[in-house]
Amino acid sequence: MEISEKLKILAASAKYDAACTSSGVDRSGEGGLGNASSCGICHSFAGDGRCISLLKILMTNYCLFDCKYCVNRRSNDVPRARFTPEEIAELTISFYKRNYIEGLFLSSGIIQSPDYTCEQLIETLSLLRNKFGFRGYIHAKAIPGADPELINRLGVLADRISVNIELPSQKSLAELAPDKSKNSILLPMGHISGKIKENKYELVKYKSAPKFAPAGQSTQMIVGAAPDSDLQILRLSEAMYKKYSLKRVFYSAYVPVGDQKLLPPKGTKPPLLREHRLYQADWLLRFYGFRAEELLDEQHHDLDPMLDPKCSWALHHPEYFPVEINSAEYEMLLRVPGIGVRSAQRIVRARRQTRLDYNDLKKLGIVLKRAVYFIICSGKRIDGLIITEEGMLRRLISESIADDVEKNSFSDMQISFFNAENALPTMEDRVKCLTGEM
Repeated sequence: MEISEKLKILAASAKYDAACTSSGVDRSGEGGLGNASSCGICHSFAGDGRCISLLKILMTNYCLFDCKYCVNRRSNDVPRARFTPEEIAELTISFYKRNYIEGLFLSSGIIQSPDYTCEQLIETLSLLRNKFGFRGYIHAKAIPGADPELINRLGVLADRISVNIELPSQKSLAELAPDKSKNSILLPMGHISGKIKENKYELVKYKSAPKFAPAGQSTQMIVGAAPDSDLQILRLSEAMYKKYSLKRVFYSAYVPVGDQKLLPPKGTKPPLLREHRLYQADWLLRFYGFRAEELLDEQHHDLDPMLDPKCSWALHHPEYFPVEINSAEYEMLLRVPGIGVRSAQRIVRARRQTRLDYNDLKKLGIVLKRAVYFIICSGKRIDGLIITEEGMLRRLISESIADDVEKNSFSDMQISFFNAENALPTMEDRVKCLTGEM
C-alpha cells in the first residue's frame, strides 16, 4: 500500500480523538530540527475549538479491542492500514520541512499486545529524536495495560502523554468497551502523574536529568455516547484534575460511526452544544474556583443549553448579588457573569488607586452587557437599568445564543430564539472557551 493511501486512512481514523494540544512546553531547538517553545508552535483552531496544528495520525487502525463507539473497533468493517516507525518518522520530517506542521500527535490501535504497541511508539519517537534530531512538539498516547517501564521510556521522548478515559462510569465502559476498565486507565494515569512529580525533583538536583512529559498529561471523554449526565462528567473531571494534576480534559461530542443498539443511531447530530457547555464549565472548575457540585446537583444533572454555566449559576444564586465592584473579594468578582480572570485582575489593581464607577470599568475594557445585572458601583446601579426577572433572563439568553448564524460553522439554519435544540454557541462564546474569559 502506498504511503499516501496509508496516510489518508490513518489520518481519518485519528480525527475523532480531540485530546491533542500543543502548548505548555519549552524544548530548545538548538542543534536539531524544529522547536517546541511557545512561539514555535503554530496554533490553529477548527470551528469547534480543536487544535489542528499537528500531524495527527494513528500508527495503525488495526485493534484487538472492540469498543462499540470506536470506528476502529475490531468488528467494524473499515479499510485497515499500518505505518512502520520509519515511515512515520520520515513523514513527520518531510511535513515539517514543507512547513505543513510544527509537531506530531501519535496514537495507535492495540496490535498484538499493549506492550508491543507501546514498543512500536517508542521506536518511532526514538527515530525522530535521535536519528533525525527532531526537537518539535510530540504528543503520544500511552497504551493502557503497557508495562510502567515502557511508559517511562515513552514519557522521556514525548512532550505530552495522554490516556483517554473515554466514558465517565464503569457501567458505561462495561457496556460499550468490554475490553477496558476504569482501573486499567486510571493506573497508568496515576503512574504518569507520579513520574512527572518525581521528575521535577530530579531536575532540581541534576540539570542533565531527562525531562519526563514536560507538557504534562491530558485525557478525553466522549459526550453523548452513553447516558451519563453532565454532573457525572464534571465530577470525574474535577477529581482527575485534583488527583492527577491533568493539564486538560478534552470533551468530544460523539459522532455515530455505526449501528449499535446501545448507541445513538447513525445520522444523529453530534451534541456540539453540550460539548461547548462542558468546556465552559471546565474553565470554571480550573480557573474560577467553582466546584462541580455548585454548577450542578441531584435536581439538575445537565447544563442548561440556553445559558452558559456561569450565568446559570448566578441566576440560581441571587443571594450573592449584586456585587460591589469597589470592595468585593477577587474570588467573588470571578463569579460575576462577563468578568473573566484578566478583567477581575484589572479591577483589583485599579481600585487600589481610586473608587471605580461604570465609566472607569468601560475604560478598563470590562464588557458590561452581562455583568451590569450583577454589579453595583458605590452602591448604585448603572443609570437607566430596569431589572425584571423575565427581561434579564431574555437578555442573558440572547447573549448566549447566536444571533448571526453566518458567524457559526455549526449550521446554516435559522435559529429560533426559544428552541434549545438549535441554540448554538456564538463566535464570542467559542473564543471565551479558548481564553477562559467568561
